[in-house]
Amino acid sequence: MAGPTTAQRGAAQQGDSPARPSRPRPKGRRGPGRRQLIVIGVLVLLLGSGAVWALYGSSWLRVEQVGISGVDVLTPAEVEAVAAVPIGAPLISLDTDAIADRLRQKLPRIDSVDVARSWPHGIRLKVTERQPVLLMKKGTKFIEVDAKGVRFATVDKSPGRVPLLELTPDRSASLRRFGSARLVREAVRVAGGLPDAVARDTEVVRVTSYDSISLGLTRGRTVLWGNGEDGAVKARVLTALMKSAPKAGHFDVSAPTAPALSGS
Repeated sequence: MAGPTTAQRGAAQQGDSPARPSRPRPKGRRGPGRRQLIVIGVLVLLLGSGAVWALYGSSWLRVEQVGISGVDVLTPAEVEAVAAVPIGAPLISLDTDAIADRLRQKLPRIDSVDVARSWPHGIRLKVTERQPVLLMKKGTKFIEVDAKGVRFATVDKSPGRVPLLELTPDRSASLRRFGSARLVREAVRVAGGLPDAVARDTEVVRVTSYDSISLGLTRGRTVLWGNGEDGAVKARVLTALMKSAPKAGHFDVSAPTAPALSGS
């Protein structure tokens, strides 16, 4: 009797092998439920409300003191009075730009001021005062002029070691073209560019025209500077002349490539 065929034996073997277990299908991740979302929303709202209350409604973050630095001629009391920082106001609500504008407008001696919050209870005012480089005589008083040509204060006495500006322009085309204001700026430009040693000895800056600015130094010495152009070059040339001829009485650096001196 013939045995089972190859196909029959294969079918029998497949039927005898155990069936492989099916893998469970991965379940998708479920997001937070509606109740969890509501709880999270309530917590965020409470935190936000608490922060707003702490900044605006509580007594924790309110102005209690005003710190002032950088003053020399001005006093801290003057600056604080003009700043008018509202003590007790919420620190977050202060308009720092308005405070700075008020100080610059009412105190012209202030060149710049930095207004900053100093948490948790303070305001800091860092003042930079204008420094005079020239004085203009006005009766028995003096007008201070800074390096930008701003006439910022009138004082009873000279602050010392600040040269006096003598503005006596002749009736020339130079005056009609530039005007006295421009001549003052040129004088400031010259005074601001002087070497330190020369600046300390300068008593007068004389202006008769745009191209005719001269210096009156201690011990009767004079310097013809010309106009305000090439100031750095003129300063170097003048320093060299003074070192080479310390007893000279007059120096001319109006044409720095061809300087001159006399009275040695």
